[in-house]
Amino acid sequence: MKVDVLLGLQWGDEGKGKVVDVLTPKYDVITRFQGGPNAGHTLEFDNKKFVLHNIPSGVFHADKINVIGNGVVLDPITFKKEVDGLLAKGTNLHNNLYISKKAHLILPTHRLLDAASEASKGATKIGSTLKGIGPTYMDKTGRNGLRVGDILHNFEEKYADLKAKHLRLLEMYDFEYNLDEFEAGLMESIEALRQFKLIDSEHELNRYMREGKSLLAEGAQGTLLDIDFGSYPFVTSSNTVCAGACTGMGIAPGNIGEVFGIFKAYCTRVGSGPFPTELFDEVGENLRKNGNEFGSTTGRPRRCGWIDLVALKYSVMINGVTQLIMMKSDVLSDQAIIKVATAYKMGDEVTEEFPYELPDNLEPVYTELPGWKCDLTNVRSEDEFPEELNFYIEFLERELGVPITIISVGPDREQTIIRQ
Repeated sequence: MKVDVLLGLQWGDEGKGKVVDVLTPKYDVITRFQGGPNAGHTLEFDNKKFVLHNIPSGVFHADKINVIGNGVVLDPITFKKEVDGLLAKGTNLHNNLYISKKAHLILPTHRLLDAASEASKGATKIGSTLKGIGPTYMDKTGRNGLRVGDILHNFEEKYADLKAKHLRLLEMYDFEYNLDEFEAGLMESIEALRQFKLIDSEHELNRYMREGKSLLAEGAQGTLLDIDFGSYPFVTSSNTVCAGACTGMGIAPGNIGEVFGIFKAYCTRVGSGPFPTELFDEVGENLRKNGNEFGSTTGRPRRCGWIDLVALKYSVMINGVTQLIMMKSDVLSDQAIIKVATAYKMGDEVTEEFPYELPDNLEPVYTELPGWKCDLTNVRSEDEFPEELNFYIEFLERELGVPITIISVGPDREQTIIRQ
């Protein structure tokens, strides 16, 4: 069996958690392959709402195996809080959640370094979630990091050595902090982590494939936040693209099957960085209000704008997307006219290719399409789509060259329409 990959095609927050939950019944194993608790995957069903940060979105199906892969960075304190919260709501993860020994640990001093670095940048800050993600990946590539497997042998000694290095680095910044506050609950959280099944995930995942089990790889953040291909330097610290599933799980490229690319019917972005189609008017405010566009991890209001097909085509190309999934169609229901950016104008030059950088003088070239001006939240079949929505879908499919196979018309699990 091959591994299917599901990932975001924009600047994150596309709705990956909901779709993983919807698709999970088709799979035996769900795996997170990169990122950390900066992810916020929201799921709603049975009148309950859950937000997952470290944990794969298949955990609400007790008969499925969920794996935190080696490419993930794991904060033990955040992880324990998340596990305890789910247990309080009736979901016990000890039987179906496995964790790679090679996943790197986010330590309290990583979060301090993140905060100190961001504060020092002033107006040039990148909009970090301050979860310690960047410093942890820096330690990983600098060969200084601690991994989940390290909690099994002399962890206290290893932690003390790395903490000392971090405290020396913090002396470079004019930054006040209380280390005791950040360290509170660390050792208790490490002990809680030891109670889970810690695995050599690359061996396990390849064994699952040989046994004929079906696997779904769940990405975090979005393609335009990829460390190599995103809007650098306003990006995350990991490879959010399809290739990241290979290194973040230990699987060969030839074992990738379907690639599900998720996008919103419009665009959002959290934090700093270029956003060509951003709206600063009443339309943008309506999108934020109607879409409840506030970060599920940070709570920050998301910047909102029209859909950007230049960026979306780029993401489809980079990832080799085979199926598209459009989220939040219902949020556009009160728009009489919907704009779609099909090219960029920079001075006298017009391009349909995503450039090296997005300069301040960039102007989107828009195509206007008719809105559907009706409530979609009770629609449960493709046959019920208004003509204008069908036209919008067909326009996007022609432009992107990939079929849109799933349409979401609301946050609940039931508000998901599989197109025939």
